[in-house]
Amino acid sequence: MFYLSEIEHTLRLPPHLLSLPLNESIRGELEGLFVDKVIANLGLCVSVYDIRSIDGGFIYAGEGASTYTVKFRLIVFRPFVGEVIVAKLKESNTEGLRLSLGFFNDIYVPPPLMPSPSRSEPDPENKNQVRWIWQFEGQDEYPIDGVDEIRFQVHSVSYPSVPLEQEKDSKPFAPMVIKGSLDADGLGPISWWI
Repeated sequence: MFYLSEIEHTLRLPPHLLSLPLNESIRGELEGLFVDKVIANLGLCVSVYDIRSIDGGFIYAGEGASTYTVKFRLIVFRPFVGEVIVAKLKESNTEGLRLSLGFFNDIYVPPPLMPSPSRSEPDPENKNQVRWIWQFEGQDEYPIDGVDEIRFQVHSVSYPSVPLEQEKDSKPFAPMVIKGSLDADGLGPISWWI
């Protein structure tokens, strides 16, 4: 789920940061550039773990900033396919479920990956959402209502390309999307299996 990734980056350090210790100012700039950002095919950057080396310190003509080549390691969130993760329900509609880990909200469970057989019905508590119900062996019904944490299995992780134009009423662009599955034993709301 979490990995250490080593990166080399050419960093321009603004002059107002030169009064701070070099390691501290570079770490702050790296955190501003990378933390809470998604790097395609790498994952969501969570934190700068450490700085391995700092080279350079060159000031180019016409600039007041110094430029460094920095090697550092990032803690990256990147779940692998087949991994089982526990999340909370964020949204439920006819297109499936949207789950959240607290720090990452772009986890979707589409209807074909719900427990089989499942159906949706209008949510009596929230008119804008639906409630998904798993009908076990044709008699017992188990709702997904958002009370419990939900255990899901990672089906795929994708990094969509950035759209050139986006309609005003469309949902915000997500640079990393996880598609999850609830269609296996032990998956779904935790209360189903206790």
